[in-house]
Amino acid sequence: MTDCYIYDAVRTPRGRGRKDGALFMTTPVELAATTLRALRDRNKLDTGLINDVVMGCVEPVSDQGSNIGRIAALASGYSETVPGLQLNRFCGSGLEATNVGAAKIMSGQADMVVVGGVESMSRVPMGSSGGAFFADPTVARILNYVPQGISADAIATLNGYDRTSVDSFAVESQQRAGRAWKEGRFNGSIIPVKNELGEIVLDRDEHIRPETTVETLAKLKASFETAGEKDGFDSVIQMRYPEIERVNHVHHAGNSSGIVDGSAAILLGTLESGQRAGLKPRARIRAFGSLGSEPSIMLTGPVASSEAVLARAGMTAKDIDLFEINEAFAAVVMFFRDKMNIDPDCLNVNGGAIAMGHALGATGAMLVGIVLDELERCDLTNGLITLCVGAGMGTTTIIERV
Repeated sequence: MTDCYIYDAVRTPRGRGRKDGALFMTTPVELAATTLRALRDRNKLDTGLINDVVMGCVEPVSDQGSNIGRIAALASGYSETVPGLQLNRFCGSGLEATNVGAAKIMSGQADMVVVGGVESMSRVPMGSSGGAFFADPTVARILNYVPQGISADAIATLNGYDRTSVDSFAVESQQRAGRAWKEGRFNGSIIPVKNELGEIVLDRDEHIRPETTVETLAKLKASFETAGEKDGFDSVIQMRYPEIERVNHVHHAGNSSGIVDGSAAILLGTLESGQRAGLKPRARIRAFGSLGSEPSIMLTGPVASSEAVLARAGMTAKDIDLFEINEAFAAVVMFFRDKMNIDPDCLNVNGGAIAMGHALGATGAMLVGIVLDELERCDLTNGLITLCVGAGMGTTTIIERV
């Protein structure tokens, strides 16, 4: 097996995923092209050396359709010899793209690959591509389908996470993200998004609210109570988990991931390909994988996935310096923290998607760059990145700084 190295990682800021968000007028292709051009220009890269561009995208329709990996590569001025691929593992897509690119390199079938993801949730709303998972009553009944918010509330109920505890977690995420921006921890990786005139449209994550308090969050109404009680989804999750006497609805917009637009890109390669390009590796990908989990509660997959990948790497959780798990909902991260017995000071140290937002297809790749930057800043070695995934899955990657 050939080692796969990370040479660079960049991302756009995350813009609010609404029509009044800063990135609404920026097409998904341009978002992706922004990061692809940055990798090329920062590294003085001959794009003819790249064997593939692999981009995660969860809603590959409309503006994001037609294989955005290939189209973004062409739009960014890459050599026409560079192919492109779009893939979808729901919220884990950006990390899965990273893992697919790494697999190509480690198996000896590629020398240099650009990976990442993109999602413009303001222009292509979540659920735009449809699907039997939630739209076909027969399939939904077999899977005991409930919306993810109900799943998150079920996790909170089963583990005793009350409203105050999930709100406190959300406040901590906001404060950590605010501190990270204030201290410039993201400066080396953020690529400003510009318009056609070259004017900066956005150069900072637009969603964060570091002034958030538990008291302000307490004023928000639980988001999934109506769907649970009036639409019958509480009964569905209770059929799957009869030990739940009553679902405690604790999640809302303030302690769940924000809807945002954004893109990320990572340059992977062998040691030899990096040397030919005059580049110095920053990290090595040690192990990766995805695993299925129970599809009704659906958000517990990161635990089993991370345990499997750690075992594959010959490691335990104690060998990891920094953990980054996507903050889809507060209870998801709290469950991972408790089941894996992780010190909170090593987990999502710069905040997460509750504060900065979750650009579905891009977030996994964004988290790789965030962990890499933080390992370098703190002179640490090993980082683990993981995300919960719709329909019950988890995707995990372990990187080692070099």
